Amino acid sequence: MNNNAHDDHSHGDHSHHLKSSINSDERVKNPDKPFTDPVCGMRVAADPLKEIEYEGNKYHFCSAGCMHKFGVTPQAYIKPNTAGTAENMPSGTIYTCPMHPEIRQPTPGNCPICGMSLEPLMPSLEDEENPELVDFRRRFWWTLPLTIIVTFLAMGAHRFFPGGIPYQNWIELTLSTPVVLWAGWPFFERCYQSIVRRSPNMWTLIGAGVTAAYGYSVVATLAPGLFPSTFMEHGRVGVYYEAAAVIVSLTLLGQILELKARSQTSAAIKSLLGLAPKTARRINKDGTEEDVPLTHVHIGDALRVRPGEKVPVDGVVAEGESAVDESMLTGEPMPVTKRQGDKVIGATLNTSGSLVIHSEKVGSQTMLSQIVQMVAQAQRSRAPMQRLADVVAGYFVLVVVGIAFLTLVGWGLFGPEPSWVFGFVNAVAVLIIACPCALGLATPMSIMAATGRAATQGMLFRDAAAIEGMRKVNTLIVDKTGTLTEGKPAFDRVIAAQGQTETSVLQVAASIDQGSEHPLAQAIVTEARKRSLTLDKPESFESSSGIGVRGIVAGHRIALGNTALMDEEKIEWRSLSTQAEELRSEGASVMHVAVDGKLIGLVAVSDPIKTTTMEALSVLREAGINVIMATGDGVTTAKSVAGKLGISEVHGEVKPQDKLALVERLQKEGKVVAMAGDGINDAPALAKADVGIAMGTGTDVAINSAHLTLVKGDLRVIARARTLSLDTVRNMHQNLGFAFIYNALGIPLAAGLLYPFTGQLLSPMIAALAMSLSSVSVITNALRLRGTSK
Repeated sequence: MNNNAHDDHSHGDHSHHLKSSINSDERVKNPDKPFTDPVCGMRVAADPLKEIEYEGNKYHFCSAGCMHKFGVTPQAYIKPNTAGTAENMPSGTIYTCPMHPEIRQPTPGNCPICGMSLEPLMPSLEDEENPELVDFRRRFWWTLPLTIIVTFLAMGAHRFFPGGIPYQNWIELTLSTPVVLWAGWPFFERCYQSIVRRSPNMWTLIGAGVTAAYGYSVVATLAPGLFPSTFMEHGRVGVYYEAAAVIVSLTLLGQILELKARSQTSAAIKSLLGLAPKTARRINKDGTEEDVPLTHVHIGDALRVRPGEKVPVDGVVAEGESAVDESMLTGEPMPVTKRQGDKVIGATLNTSGSLVIHSEKVGSQTMLSQIVQMVAQAQRSRAPMQRLADVVAGYFVLVVVGIAFLTLVGWGLFGPEPSWVFGFVNAVAVLIIACPCALGLATPMSIMAATGRAATQGMLFRDAAAIEGMRKVNTLIVDKTGTLTEGKPAFDRVIAAQGQTETSVLQVAASIDQGSEHPLAQAIVTEARKRSLTLDKPESFESSSGIGVRGIVAGHRIALGNTALMDEEKIEWRSLSTQAEELRSEGASVMHVAVDGKLIGLVAVSDPIKTTTMEALSVLREAGINVIMATGDGVTTAKSVAGKLGISEVHGEVKPQDKLALVERLQKEGKVVAMAGDGINDAPALAKADVGIAMGTGTDVAINSAHLTLVKGDLRVIARARTLSLDTVRNMHQNLGFAFIYNALGIPLAAGLLYPFTGQLLSPMIAALAMSLSSVSVITNALRLRGTSK
């Protein structure tokens, strides 16, 4: 689905005119753009057979069923109840349901499936407190005193006033009516919508329970003569105003606690959004400097980053040297030294020196923005495990209504006197305690908490399925360059011929290589400058593609390259052939250095193994994961690196299709395969693997093909991701298990199962408290994930 489907819409109008802009104006602008089904919220394409014109506006539907529902009561869908307003939200904000992420609409409201209030797809730092939370809190505190008084009158007044309070039923009616009809009005609206849309949910049960308790009591107050003497209590017909009022108050309390807890799941995204600085210091072409809003920074701008300031955008260092703290995005505590040519990430902290950077990515293209988008996308995705809960919840409400009816009839026909009173009380208790909210929240809350935690540790999951599937991985295929190794050629060593010194050989090689753009040449020049060697400027320079370079330096003819270049120059190179072969067997690239037709030494450049690779492989092996190397490098180099790392299975000189075939073969053997890579050539295998893992330092193609992105490209994080996956799935099992057990035990207790043994019934008030606490407990358990898997 397209998160930006409604970016062109304004958000100040919540009437059907807004729907018109979605369903009619958009069609003129873009006839291929999908529309929103006003009944179910699904994104649909225009279909003349599934559209209705109402009050001059066209509405599009996913099915004939939705179209029929709309045709019966269109006002129920074009003017949905909204808990708050969108006035403070950014233009283009999309609202979605935490339990049903497929529901997306440009205005706040309630989910047409479960009735839960919708929330912004992407939190904003400017977000004020949830308007529904503010509304529910006001309703709760204003009516709580009335609920307490009504409960006291019903439960304890006869103890203090043995003769009874005159007109007590009327007093309770007066006090409870504001609680039920004002404080509980949002619940009745959601109940009504669930019935009209034929989508029974928790609000169906709550609305039915409160309506039954309050409606029965009103009839008993207005026409007590309709009831037999068995319904009399303390000289009056027994009423249940206190049950209706307490159910409303406790449901409000539960919603307040739930909304506050749910808001914590977006804390990770808000903390990421808060990392970005608001301004950047731009260096103008005339040399002057000015602070400008971040939105005014363009690609190619020169920006100064002073000590203690945050890097404003992604870029490359043009001047200066400093240690940059990247822990907020990568989870790595040690600052990283940045020099000319090194890339820097926006929102990281410059700790010491001053830097001048050239911006390369701005706005939504920065790594921070991409991380926020990926976290939000993962949080709103559905875990495969949720399908079970969805299937159960789909039939659950209807089953509960049936059980409540059987409870009423069973007690009424076969229970002790007053049997119908007992039946009524128990039926209401069944309706209230069985609300399936905890069941629906069980996995979404775990996923939202886990993805937020992962983002702070440098792990970006694409969706909930990736989190759930990571724990099953038992085979990991890794590329060599950029995954096991740094991916950047670095100076290895110098071997001097007899009569020469290492310093003189390196000085000659670096002098001629100053004119080369090749990465191997840059590694040699960098090492020479690091040793503070004085380099002579080449008087002439010639690059021979694939074999090396030659030229004149300080009056001497210099040749630097492989054996083919030495043969062309008729230079004897075999005196150091043994040493050269040893270097190659260690995975290094070897260059011969000759002066005036005579070999003076060898220079070796290699792609160093990452300092974290050995530790990462050790942790992965302990977790029972078999590691396989597959690289496009030569077999000798690949085996050399694999030997150092203790990797037994190695595939060298493999093409992209070979990596893909390897993944497929392992999968056919029953392996659950993860593939880690960073290049375009890895993309097919990343997409095919059960879990594709991209290095955040790699290409966009690789990252877009992967299920998991490691921001820093550190293999150790794979082990952390697997641990987080195990913790998350365990947490989801706990939540689902609690929700199932809660309902399995709660419904029979509410129906009066223990009455024959204890003589006690479960009060609807206790049922309401248990229902509210069940949802809060599930969310609280899920939030534990924010502090685990460190």
